[in-house]
Amino acid sequence: MDELLGADGRPRPAAAELLRMLSSLEPDALLERQRAAEAEILTMGITFTVYSDGEDIDRAWPFDVVPRIIDGVEWDSVSAGLAQRLRALNLFIDDIYNERRIIADGVFPEELLTDSVNLREQCRGMRPPNGVWAHISGSDLVRHADGDLYVLEDNLRVPSGVSYMLENRAVAKRTFPGLFERQSIRPVDSYTDELNRLLRAVAPDGVTDPQIAVLTPGVFNSAYFEHSFLAQRMGAELVEGIDLTVGEDDHVYMRTVDGPERVDVIYRRVDDLFLDPLEFRPDSLIGVPGLMRAWREGHVTIVNAPGAGVADDKVVYAWVPDIIRYYLAEDPIIANVPTWRCMYDDERRHVLDNLRELVVKPANESGGYGILIGDRATDEQLAASRAAIEADPRNWVAQPILDLSTVPTVIDGALAPRHVDLRPFILTRGVAPGESYVTPGGLTRVALPEGSLVVNSSQGGGSKDTWVVDLPEAVR
Repeated sequence: MDELLGADGRPRPAAAELLRMLSSLEPDALLERQRAAEAEILTMGITFTVYSDGEDIDRAWPFDVVPRIIDGVEWDSVSAGLAQRLRALNLFIDDIYNERRIIADGVFPEELLTDSVNLREQCRGMRPPNGVWAHISGSDLVRHADGDLYVLEDNLRVPSGVSYMLENRAVAKRTFPGLFERQSIRPVDSYTDELNRLLRAVAPDGVTDPQIAVLTPGVFNSAYFEHSFLAQRMGAELVEGIDLTVGEDDHVYMRTVDGPERVDVIYRRVDDLFLDPLEFRPDSLIGVPGLMRAWREGHVTIVNAPGAGVADDKVVYAWVPDIIRYYLAEDPIIANVPTWRCMYDDERRHVLDNLRELVVKPANESGGYGILIGDRATDEQLAASRAAIEADPRNWVAQPILDLSTVPTVIDGALAPRHVDLRPFILTRGVAPGESYVTPGGLTRVALPEGSLVVNSSQGGGSKDTWVVDLPEAVR
């Protein structure tokens, strides 16, 4: 399915203005705009890091000038579905670390927690402010050949990519200024303001002017550009673990030239296991000793909260529709992709009998690593996947190979269809309706090699700006 053109070859209404402009360009004009955008990205220093053969390689962010278009009416429904999903997941996480009603009522299997690599026993009994564990989510969406958007997975631990969404928009505005003047394209620029408001709103009780810090693993992390970008945009402090200390009063302090300064809210971009060497990995050099103690005492808010990753699991993902119905008494607004759970004998047999027709995924990998696409795999890869599933069924799920939608993309100087997915970002400060902000659109990722379904930048993917376009009623 082409997202800009209908089956009859005519532009979809929301894409008509873009396609009209593209068709009016001289043959080399689009390529010139692509080159200008790439030069601007180099000048601005927008990079990401690829880990390869023990080396950390900084590369210019891969950006394609042809935007992805989504109709505003469709997006209103998607936005509501994403907010619904995050509300339910927060209620689920809070329940798992406390009463576990969903298990007692037979809706969710306890054995999933027994083998969960993201369950943190150190979080049992905690009640974060407003019941929110995952304040920030980046859910990945895909559009199937039927035209509908589906949730492919949830990212609740340290979701990344929002800085690239914002920079993509800045470059797109300079590439196609006329289109922004002639259309109603929903802005995304307010994200950092919304994030700043969220972080201030979740400060510990009694703190009216919180000191906010972005905790980064350091310059060698693949997302360091984003960490520094967000800290700068919000006017927050960018810190590493070595910059923070926990005092005898169980408050967190930042080292400054003027002496220790209290920190009230930490937007952490460090995985749970490295946050506090006193409670997780003792060999962590990027964490803060005593940080968990300060968090449990309510003296600092950590966003996202430790332990939120218990719901960031591709096996738990299969239960999200049931989780929504259980906690909200609502049907899911956005559907999951059908998922087979290898922990169950009958579903595992189906997967093993149909490996050629399925995408097989490990439960807790990210970045596209460990995924097997059956119809593109060698016999050796299929055999290795079969052995891995049989050895550890809990760690594997499978999904159908979807016919992902495509968007025209500049390839070797000409437009060619390439598969895409979408990562919107959701912020929430509470579990009641109306307490969430959803970016209009998000980060569209592109599988650049012909026929590829892998969109991750670490594996050769690119990106596009995403335009949510509101059409006049007369045009619909």
